[in-house]
Amino acid sequence: MPDTATIKELLEAGVHFGHQTSRWHPRMKRYIFTKRNGIHIIDLEQTASMLDEACEFVKQVVEDGGKILFVGTKKQAQNIIEEEAKRCGMYYINQRWIGGVLTNFATIQSRVDYLVRLEDQQARGEFNRLPKKEALKLEEKIKRLNKQMGGFKEMTSLPDTLFLVDPVKERIAFAEAQRLGIPVVAITDTNCNPDDVARPIPANDDAIRAIKLITGKLADAVIEGKLGEAVTGAEEEPEVELPADEAAVYTSEPKEPMERLEHGVETVPGIPPADKVTTNIEEAETSPKEITTTETTESTPSTEPTVEDK
Repeated sequence: MPDTATIKELLEAGVHFGHQTSRWHPRMKRYIFTKRNGIHIIDLEQTASMLDEACEFVKQVVEDGGKILFVGTKKQAQNIIEEEAKRCGMYYINQRWIGGVLTNFATIQSRVDYLVRLEDQQARGEFNRLPKKEALKLEEKIKRLNKQMGGFKEMTSLPDTLFLVDPVKERIAFAEAQRLGIPVVAITDTNCNPDDVARPIPANDDAIRAIKLITGKLADAVIEGKLGEAVTGAEEEPEVELPADEAAVYTSEPKEPMERLEHGVETVPGIPPADKVTTNIEEAETSPKEITTTETTESTPSTEPTVEDK
């Protein structure tokens, strides 16, 4: 499980500060600890526990092969969303939400394909053959499309989960996810309705440090989920089956059982053990003359004359 955020870290990041008491949502009452100087204070114990639940949920989604779309278009969250999404290898939207990214995905995908074709033409140098004014217009179009759709141009299917920094600010994205049944993980401030969010994280959604802390924890959960997915994929690789003739070579037992000596060394029938071979060599070294004489007498016939020859 990813490293959990402590109460001290949440307190130092300013996660406990909510909105003014006049701008609160009544459904957030159970997550409010108290109010001070006209500002609601969020209960950090519940924030820590719910952040852990959200991280565990995101990790499980990634382990199952799912994709997360990070969404944060407010000025405080734009750079953080881009950095953390790139760090964990997920998609992101940090500029204006284009209506229909989820509900009209086919049309948005056609614009993404058009952007990819323009980039390919630019990489091949086809813009050099065009008039200068037309080439500049196409380059500006590439920059504009990359700014709007660069974070999700490699997304070929709908995401499995959405992460929103502020559901009130991203109400169009939130509505599209609800219509398609995509679960949402969101930072819910005291002016949000947490009942419609699958995994709400009661926290301050305006402080840069608070957004960075929570988004970083979720990105760590994504990275850990990817590692878990790689491990499970390696464990589930099928074993290579050998052909019948090769399997018989490895599994067949020897026709003649091996003899076992007193000291536990196995020998193959027909081959003398190692100790007998060494003793024969030692005997040959000690009496080489006897061996040579016996060999010569047996191999060469006698040349001395016998009595019958005389």
